[in-house]
Amino acid sequence: MNTGDQTMQIREHQQIQWDDDLAHAEAAIPIIGRLYRERGVVVSLFGRPLLGQSPIGILKAHRYSRHIDEEPPSITETLSVLTALDWVNTPGVSVDIGQLLRQHRTSPVEETIADRLRRELAALSEAASNPSEPRDVVLYGFGRIGRMLARILVERAGGASALTLRAIVVKRRGENDLAKRASLLRRDSIHGPFEGSITIDTVNNTILANGTLIQVIYSDAPDEVDYTAYGLNDAIIVDNTGKWRDEAGLSRHLAARGASRVLLTAPGKGALPNIVHGVNDDLIADQPIITAASCTTNAIVPVLKVIEDAYGISNGHVETVHSFTNDQNLVDNFHPAERRGRAAGLNMVITETGAAKAAEKALPNLAGKLSGSAVRVPTPNVSLAILSLTLDQPVTAEDVNALLRSVSLEGPLRRQIDYIESPEVVSTDFLGSRRAGIVDGLATIATGGTNIVLYVWYDNESGYSRQVHRVLTAMAGQHEVRLPGAAARILEAAQ
Repeated sequence: MNTGDQTMQIREHQQIQWDDDLAHAEAAIPIIGRLYRERGVVVSLFGRPLLGQSPIGILKAHRYSRHIDEEPPSITETLSVLTALDWVNTPGVSVDIGQLLRQHRTSPVEETIADRLRRELAALSEAASNPSEPRDVVLYGFGRIGRMLARILVERAGGASALTLRAIVVKRRGENDLAKRASLLRRDSIHGPFEGSITIDTVNNTILANGTLIQVIYSDAPDEVDYTAYGLNDAIIVDNTGKWRDEAGLSRHLAARGASRVLLTAPGKGALPNIVHGVNDDLIADQPIITAASCTTNAIVPVLKVIEDAYGISNGHVETVHSFTNDQNLVDNFHPAERRGRAAGLNMVITETGAAKAAEKALPNLAGKLSGSAVRVPTPNVSLAILSLTLDQPVTAEDVNALLRSVSLEGPLRRQIDYIESPEVVSTDFLGSRRAGIVDGLATIATGGTNIVLYVWYDNESGYSRQVHRVLTAMAGQHEVRLPGAAARILEAAQ
């Protein structure tokens, strides 16, 4: 057989394999949707969500898993797990198929994947069988974060979701306000078009997005809204405006009829708890006012916690290279803040950041140990935090990277921390990330002493909004039950 014939056979084989994989991915989609809609089961592959993905998106998630597991699951194996989940009486849990298959391969227990699922689900049944009643959510303000949250809430509507987006509150900006608000939700220059359909009702001031009916309420003040007039009771108000940062200002939301709790999508002032989900969300409890800190704080605090717990941090500096934001000027003009009056799309702008101080609030052990500064740059989204740390013990880049990579895969912070090693990645590669921060392993600097430099990318809109959604879910009383989890490892060890 000549080289040309061999090449042709390889090409035909690869095409046949691709067509088979695509068919399996297409077969997986209705099962993934049914598991979520009917049982509240959310499936992922090494942290990459499969719900709402196209067949190509599902295959891309499998392709990515090569960076995580030396024996990554095939789409055929994934489909077999999905089929087993569909047959087994599965309560509302979050199932990481990649982790499940990896543990199953190395398990000393000889059993089918269906039997394993039954065994693990039996251990989790009590925790997973008590779903919370859905809570009404109101978005006060509809800017960048507000619209990202709306997309997430609509995406996760139905099934066992603990949250229902019921209304947004805005100031009326003109005669075509409703149409313009809907258009901004439908089209986004950074994150692309809305996945689904959006229609408006100008008589009743509503937006219908993929079956979620959203009431648009026009008001100039938070304490003037009567949510009960729209059938809303015990609602969580998410303030996306950032206009009020302290307890007195945010308490105005609680004066509105039908409102019970407030979440601020910005760092709070005074004694208000600044929550970084995965790190200090135990402080949420029944607090009436919660703040979700900042995008930068959410990106760096999980990484700082891992390093502090493992090696101890003596001191450090956080330098943020941050995309420009709406509070900067498009062209040179007056601005009350220093330097921010200069054209955002043309300049790098040195400015201040409260991320270091906010990090200390989330990690009290670091109080007085961190400083911070920031540079705004002419990019519309995705930022970079550079952590220059002096540790309590000497480390190597290899050890630190191995730790952070492991945490991103299996630790309790795996939804917050991602890890990548590629010499070609740039900021746009992290657009749409669902993690709070992504450690760039190849950029890590350590020479064997106590000094280390870490580079953490973050989508300051999408990644942060996912963290806000996690805080919201906890405020609604729903806590994720994961499979595989610690219970599975305990049971396995006992065999």
